[in-house]
Amino acid sequence: MSESDRPGYPPAGPAFPPGGFRPPPRPPRNPLLTILLCAAVVLGLVIGAGQTAWQTTSLLSSLWGHSAAPPPAHVWSPSSGPVDASALDTGVVDIDTQLGYQNALGAGTGIVLSPSGDVLTNNHVANGATSIRATDVGTGRSYPATVVGYDRSHDIAVLKLQGASGLPTASIGDSSTVAVGDPVAAVGNAGGVGGPPSVALGTVSALHRTITASDGNGGSAQRLTGLIQVTANVQPGDSGGPLVNTAGQVVGIDTAATTGFRFESTRGQGFAVPINDAIAIAKQIQSGSDSPAIHVGPTGVLGIAVQDSDALPYLGPWSRFGTTSSGVTVVGVLQDSPAEQAGLATGDIILAVDHKAIDSASTLTSVLDRHHPGDSVGITWIDRSGQQQDATVHLAPGPPS
Repeated sequence: MSESDRPGYPPAGPAFPPGGFRPPPRPPRNPLLTILLCAAVVLGLVIGAGQTAWQTTSLLSSLWGHSAAPPPAHVWSPSSGPVDASALDTGVVDIDTQLGYQNALGAGTGIVLSPSGDVLTNNHVANGATSIRATDVGTGRSYPATVVGYDRSHDIAVLKLQGASGLPTASIGDSSTVAVGDPVAAVGNAGGVGGPPSVALGTVSALHRTITASDGNGGSAQRLTGLIQVTANVQPGDSGGPLVNTAGQVVGIDTAATTGFRFESTRGQGFAVPINDAIAIAKQIQSGSDSPAIHVGPTGVLGIAVQDSDALPYLGPWSRFGTTSSGVTVVGVLQDSPAEQAGLATGDIILAVDHKAIDSASTLTSVLDRHHPGDSVGITWIDRSGQQQDATVHLAPGPPS
């Protein structure tokens, strides 16, 4: 959210390693430490190895208006009064995933929307997961989770915690009121170590930002728009966690780059999806309404990993798909998958799926996201001998789980 760097087998076709994160373990955080001390440690790491605790506290003072030795039970003191640090534990879950196709683990964060266990997170936290568990930060209780639905274009997913009831929910704010210069705190599961949440302090540095996120292995890329940019050090594992204002209200969803989910030029920057946008997407997912952008229910898979191809030379008439095509190159095929049963192999170049020309890994993902397990789709490809092949396959169930 360390995850494996080896190519994986994505849920919808392209090589799209998920956004979980599992670095080498570090000593567990002392549960008796206050959230303020957790924030100081995070900022100390950002400033450098030589930074002293006093200097870190001074930086916190400049950002949040505390004296050099603020009361440890509070994170900051807005004009309306201090916010109890325990409020930042409410409605937050740590998410741990198993990435069966990548033979790896992942981690992230989620925001509890309902007492019955509806959880909001980033899509890249759950993408590709074959097993998901969520642990309520406040109670320490763990639940298996499934994906209700997702929107790749906004990097949003909704999970359902199985058997959950009576969960404390997050306090949702209004992201339309966020302004440049506002103090914020990025709460999450930095480093994927679990336990009390990490807190990275900062300010809003820009609004309505657009960035490109890619899987880092030459596969799908997504253009994320309308983001809040912050100076807080949002780290892998924080993804899906709350960005909160000084009233302790969630105004955004932390979105962090990871080994397998990379942003263009993010050094010293953090990003968050505005909470108003995220909640609107979550409501549509919860209503069960599919759309071109939103997928509800299980994901159907071909069982392949692909990467974008350069333009191909003329290999003969390719019917309605033209005489040249970029296509996507197959770099891996799962055993007993629909792709293998159809005869696809590593090195083949996919030209069309479901009667739609495929010019990139992202296009393939988009086409398959409109389908579910059991759906029939046609595939056109060029095999390694240069011959065009056609087949109809039935998509198999696959992650997100």
